Parts: sequence; C-alpha cells; structure tokens
Amino acid sequence: MVAGSNLHGETFEGVLEAALESTDDLLLVDPTAEAVEALTAVAAAAETPPTVRVLADAVLLKEVMDDFVVASNAADLIESGVLSVRTGTAVDSGSLLVTDDAVWSVVSVGDRVAALGDDDEAFVEAVTETYDTKWDVASVFDLRTPPLSRVRETLGAEIGRKTRADFDDALDAVESARETAGEFDEVTLTLLVAGHNDVLLYDISKWGEDVGIASKATFSRTKTALEEEGLITTEKVPIDVGRPRLRLKLNTDRFDEVSAAELAAVTLSQSA
Repeated sequence: MVAGSNLHGETFEGVLEAALESTDDLLLVDPTAEAVEALTAVAAAAETPPTVRVLADAVLLKEVMDDFVVASNAADLIESGVLSVRTGTAVDSGSLLVTDDAVWSVVSVGDRVAALGDDDEAFVEAVTETYDTKWDVASVFDLRTPPLSRVRETLGAEIGRKTRADFDDALDAVESARETAGEFDEVTLTLLVAGHNDVLLYDISKWGEDVGIASKATFSRTKTALEEEGLITTEKVPIDVGRPRLRLKLNTDRFDEVSAAELAAVTLSQSA
C-alpha cells in the first residue's frame, strides 16, 4: 500500500495485510467486527507485525471477543506487545487506518472492500493528534481469554501431547467450517477432545479453569449436557481417598468416525 493511494479488494484481510506491511505503527479506529476479526488473523500470521492499536466501541469488542479464536489470538498479540486495545465511544468518521504518513478510510460494500487514502501532511497530523488524544483517555479493554499459545502449551504439558494434537486438529477444522457454520463453544470442543483421549473430567476441568478457558462448574455443566445428548459417557475411576473420579469417553455409536473434522462438526452443531 503506497501512502495516499487507494486499495480495493474482496476482504478486510487483503486491505489489512497491505496496511501492516506499510508501517511500523498502525492505529485502527472504530472498526467493524469483521475488521477486528481480520486484524487478529492477519497480525497473528505476520512474521514481524508492526505495533497495532485498536480504538473501538466497547459493545462491539465484547461481541467480537466472545469468539474464542479471535480473542485468544488477540491475547497472544497483546502478550507479545504487538497489540493494544482500548474502548471509546463510536465516532462519526467511520473506520479509519492511521499511520505516520497516511490516513485511510475503510469502506465495505457488499463483497468489496476499499481503503481510500490521503497523505496530505497537515491532514494526517490533525487526524493523528485527534485520535492520539482519544487514545490517551480511553479505557484499556479487559480481555479475559487466555492466549492461544498458552492454551496449547499447557494442554500438551498437563494433559498430554496426543490430546493437544487432537485439539489443534479439531480447532483447525472448526476454523475451516466457520464461515458457513458460525460460532462454536470452546468448552464443548475441549470436552469432546478429552473424551476422545479418555481424560479424567477432574484433570481437564482443572486445567481449563487454571488456564482461563472456563470454570470447573462450566465444564461440569457442559459435560452433563453432552451426556444427555448421548455424545459422551463417563466411567468411574476409584482413587485412594474420596469419591471416584470420572473418565470421559466418546460415545462412538454417535460418531461415523472419530476424526478432527467430525469433532469440529459436532461442536458447531451443538453451538447452533
């Protein structure tokens, strides 16, 4: 993307990839939900992403960050120092991309996206000052989702490498199907993967609570719902002291084949 030029494309990803390549510091103002999703995906995939700031409406951010993949990718970027997210009231200027030497107005119509640029020095300086001031008084967005890298690392270390591999494969399959299938529930996905690997409910729910995915109570409620649906079963495992613990197992009668793609499909259907 050359400063002052216009860019037309079919996706937010294409526009944002070009923007990220053109600057060391990017400010995204009042983005749409699609733009935030695209930004987290593009920045997470970039080898050396620039510093990115997002100033967005709090309600929009909460809705977007309900998506586990978007939020966990954003958490990784925040932890690495690439991304900062703050909340502010919606502005009248529409979605903007602001760099040191250009301002881009992002417009989406149907299946087309355009970034309309202006590199007039005085204009860029005025816009930068305006939104730097808004940034300084804005509140930091409280993102409670754990970084995806931490989820994967601790799952492999505490539960097992095979469980982590199945989780990664199922998550990839979910991502491939999400454009047509919609959102998914990460607790359901985790429990199905755990059942595929005969993991104890205590172990997976303790890990999930410790890493920040959900509480033990949420894991327990979701387990009960999956049992009632006939998707998983449990068997009691005696321990030296206290009540027996429950081992999760998939009800293979409900699966044509136990694969990452089918686990993902079941997860998406449960969230529909």
